Amino acid sequence: MAANEAERKKVLVTGGTGLVGRGVQYVIENDPNNTDEYIFLSSKDGDLRILSDCERVFEEHKPTHVLHLAAFVGGLFRNMKFPVDFWHSNVDMNNNIMKCSFKYEVKKLVSCLSTCIFPDKTTYPIDETMIHDGPPHTSNEPYAYAKRMIDVQNRAYKQQHGCNFTSVIPTNIFGPHDNFHLKDSHVIPALIHKSYLAKKNSTPFTCFGSGTPLRQFIYSRDLAKLMVWVINNYDDVAPLILSVDESDEISIKQVAETICEAMRYTEAIQWDTTKADGQFKKTASNQKLRELVPDFEFTPFDVAMTETVEWFNQNYETCRK
Repeated sequence: MAANEAERKKVLVTGGTGLVGRGVQYVIENDPNNTDEYIFLSSKDGDLRILSDCERVFEEHKPTHVLHLAAFVGGLFRNMKFPVDFWHSNVDMNNNIMKCSFKYEVKKLVSCLSTCIFPDKTTYPIDETMIHDGPPHTSNEPYAYAKRMIDVQNRAYKQQHGCNFTSVIPTNIFGPHDNFHLKDSHVIPALIHKSYLAKKNSTPFTCFGSGTPLRQFIYSRDLAKLMVWVINNYDDVAPLILSVDESDEISIKQVAETICEAMRYTEAIQWDTTKADGQFKKTASNQKLRELVPDFEFTPFDVAMTETVEWFNQNYETCRK
């Protein structure tokens, strides 16, 4: 019993009530073989941008492992509206998590990055070695640089203190418990909410941009399974891209059409081309992931979308929007 207790992980999950945090919780609760303790933090537990709050949380829970998912996030237009907030909030939060993980002797810290950190002008597919090869797209520059610095900090803590700090880079995430705000959320939850209102009110379903940009989307529950695998198995300081295959990249137009099918919205989609498209593509390679976890099966996009839309419809009154 003593040996088992010693091996049991105590995993502190920041952003535990967000999209990915809820996905991790779902995976853990439905894994009969899990023996580790997971603690899912919410903003009510403390403001991680404030060092004293962060220290209090670590002092209270004394985690052996940390999965850092919390971030100040939003879609394209929110990034463009609040660049200073995106920079300071994320840099402060990341600094504090690393300081506390070092101070409280955390065995492994896994932080969540984003594909927006990659250079805007680059060759495709992008991979883990290309993060610092050029500036990111101007539309989300402060957020992207704040996230990039996590990789720099991980290597610095490894070099100076021998810390087991690493990071993962998911492609665009969607699923239950997302933020479905019409203006400040990412593309899929915003379009789900728009289609819901269009169907309910018999009004046009209008999407911003041309619909031509391409993206790889990963279902939050698939991502959560991979996050748990990283906590248990991945010890390299170098980042790891968590993504569906390159062949699964689809256009925003295809996304909107899939949402309409899941929502059973049958009217024509309208496209407001006066609105910005943002970065056209950022195709990511998951070759490194496939070499490490060759047999992982991703949920088909249409199936994942149907589950997400059904969850949204069932939880419309209480979900984040």
